[in-house]
Amino acid sequence: MPTAIHSAPIDQRIEWLMELSRTHSALFCDPENSLARQRYLAEHPTRIIALKCMDGRIHLPYATKTPLGIVHPFRNLGGIFDLGWPYMGDLLESQVMEAIHQGRRVLIIITYHFSKGDKSRGCAGFNCDKDAAMVHANEIREQVEAIFGHGHKTVYPLVCGFETDEDALILHSSEGESLDLSTLKPDELDSLPVKLEGFFTDMPAQVRHDLLPLVEGNLRHIDEMRQLQRDLDIEHSEWVICVGRGFDFLHVPNVALIIGPYSPDLSDPIIKAAGIIRANMAQGRIPDDGFLLLSSAPYDEVGPDQARAELKARFMAEFAANVIGETQPALAEKMLIRTATLHWSTRRLELL
Repeated sequence: MPTAIHSAPIDQRIEWLMELSRTHSALFCDPENSLARQRYLAEHPTRIIALKCMDGRIHLPYATKTPLGIVHPFRNLGGIFDLGWPYMGDLLESQVMEAIHQGRRVLIIITYHFSKGDKSRGCAGFNCDKDAAMVHANEIREQVEAIFGHGHKTVYPLVCGFETDEDALILHSSEGESLDLSTLKPDELDSLPVKLEGFFTDMPAQVRHDLLPLVEGNLRHIDEMRQLQRDLDIEHSEWVICVGRGFDFLHVPNVALIIGPYSPDLSDPIIKAAGIIRANMAQGRIPDDGFLLLSSAPYDEVGPDQARAELKARFMAEFAANVIGETQPALAEKMLIRTATLHWSTRRLELL
């Protein structure tokens, strides 16, 4: 991403964002990528679900060299979830049961993230407190076990750290041990199947087989990252608040604050996000000519499903705008609103 985009006029920034979504959809629909997904799923049928932070650095397909569309993401401010939230619990259960009805197992990757080089580059949702983020991830693992069972024969919850300086995964076993992939060497690829078998003694063989490509891909990715001079994007410069679902294209650091529609109290994360935008403007990290409020809801089929998505997207835009207007009236004057639906089969963002 060109760093100049953060300082561009708001209309130019919005067009850049829309182009990013169009490019993502084109890549997703590309015949080569479509066939790669189908071939991959034939060889690795386990459904992979990831619970993760809205931070654009946490891009699992990129960091594991996995085809787009294999990992099913749930993204929220701070990576904070509670499976007791009615909508969150219903969505997760629906995805799990769909896979089970297809005869597939499910791997739920529960992520937390941190920077080994600078604590301040950690997760803002936990005030850059790695230990607090890990505690929360383990609480979600326990909730998954309470719903789907402690035996892990069908649904396996995997707590996974993401070290953002090198995009390295840290795998945590149910026995409390950890495997930091940044400590392994590329020439250890051949020994990974045996290593994973010994590390995840309670993981079904099929799930281990389907986790292996992600681990292998991450090892290769880490090696590539070490050859690069990376801009670690220390400074917050977000200028978009996203509310809803369908923002997979936004794996770009320090652009957007993504609020999933999962919590019964959406006003709290919206207020926090608005505060970050206001601070970014006040400290000169972004222009004060405007910011974008983008709402989105996905749909699978035209007809009632699409019409319902449009209603949800419009509701979320109006709700978020009202919250910002009531709590940050001066900031609200600089708010530009775009409402969209996302056609799930093509990942196409459609402005209303």
